[in-house]
Amino acid sequence: MNQAQGVQSWRERREAGRAARRRAPRATQDAIGNVARDPVELLRISSERRVAALVPLRYGRMLASPFAFYRGSAIVHAHDLAGTLDSGIHFQICGDCHLANFGGFATPERALVFDLNDFDETSRGPWEWDIKRLAGSLSVAGRHLGHGPLSADECAFEATQSYQRHMAEYAEMSALDLWHERITFARMHDLARTDDGRRRVRRGIARALRRTHGTMLPKLADRTGDGWRIRDAPPAVFHIRGTSSLIDPDDEWMAMTHDRSTLFTALMRDYAASLTPERAALLAQFALQDVAFKVVGVGSVGTRCLVLLLTDHHGKPLFLQLKEASMSVVARYAKAGIRERGITHDGLRVVHGQRLMQAASDPFLGWATGALGRTFYVRQLRDMKISVELETLDKDGLRRYAGLCGWALARAHAKAGGCAPEISAYIGRSERFAEALVRYGRACAQQVEQDYERFRAACRSGELEARTDADMAADFSP
Repeated sequence: MNQAQGVQSWRERREAGRAARRRAPRATQDAIGNVARDPVELLRISSERRVAALVPLRYGRMLASPFAFYRGSAIVHAHDLAGTLDSGIHFQICGDCHLANFGGFATPERALVFDLNDFDETSRGPWEWDIKRLAGSLSVAGRHLGHGPLSADECAFEATQSYQRHMAEYAEMSALDLWHERITFARMHDLARTDDGRRRVRRGIARALRRTHGTMLPKLADRTGDGWRIRDAPPAVFHIRGTSSLIDPDDEWMAMTHDRSTLFTALMRDYAASLTPERAALLAQFALQDVAFKVVGVGSVGTRCLVLLLTDHHGKPLFLQLKEASMSVVARYAKAGIRERGITHDGLRVVHGQRLMQAASDPFLGWATGALGRTFYVRQLRDMKISVELETLDKDGLRRYAGLCGWALARAHAKAGGCAPEISAYIGRSERFAEALVRYGRACAQQVEQDYERFRAACRSGELEARTDADMAADFSP
């Protein structure tokens, strides 16, 4: 395709990026947006349609710290960002790009890569929303970990500068080279500047190699005759119609009269149709053994999430996670005209965003529609997946991790949007954008602490009910 057919030259695209500064000057990126709202009311909105008995657990997990609150309140952040200026450069974004939503996982070729790993909120939106979500999370986490405001500022600055440096590199890369770009753990090991950094990478590789379907089987399930049954461990894992179930008797799932085999045969057929033919053929070599409800994460607590245990003809396991997908907070609050086009199934939305943004995605990633019309996406459970243990990071460790996250986000944006020249030109070569994001992170952290206190007061007064995992587990103790 030539320029006359609609492809702008590299120089024209750079000029478009610089022109975007007139719409949203870089210095204005420090604005935190519309904070004239009640975070408790927004949390109530995001808790609608969740399993009612698990909503208090969601709030209990969010009570752990301001950072836990930040993780669980993506809706509040998206609401606020809707009141800020953006550059007008829009494409598929993550939508919940905090530092705990990055990690390591295996590619279909079994190479270990570092990348974004949560796309529940992915949608078309302003790229700035992702880098701001990341900078805000680093500011909140730095304070929560006791590193102090100055160290938190340095982490936000490092993430933004890393994003800036790598976006400038990606602006010079061909489309094919960028599509194949991966941040492998082997590459991270070679680039590590310290012995401690290299040790952390090696430990990460060792941890990932221990997290396979085979090693998970005896930890999560018990043998029953010739088959396997997932072990109940409420409130985290339970069978929907079992004695440990947390599903209300009047819940729509409990009212279904069809047997499990009928329901899941139809659902698995729908899911298999979303896979490529060769992966659907691989899935067909597994038989379903058991299904259980699983409570995951912080922000996702209460959404309908199932673990499926399947085995092949050798009895070797495959664990799949079936997770409900509902409206993205980006789609809810992004301005009209930049919402995702042509995708009405939220499970497909998640899969589309993940495939577009990740360097390599789960070979079993797909989507399906449940018997009652709820939309789901499917992926492997835990296979070679690892995440950073934030509490183990000192100031320098958190700053290095911030830089790694900035790099991964730049790669994801450059691949998903194809707009690296425009974004790089918008940011420029100076520190002006990074300095604005430091100011943003600092203001965001202060707002999060205020919102967290409002949330805590609501839980103390009974306005919201909050329960911990230990509290709920005690309900099932003999």
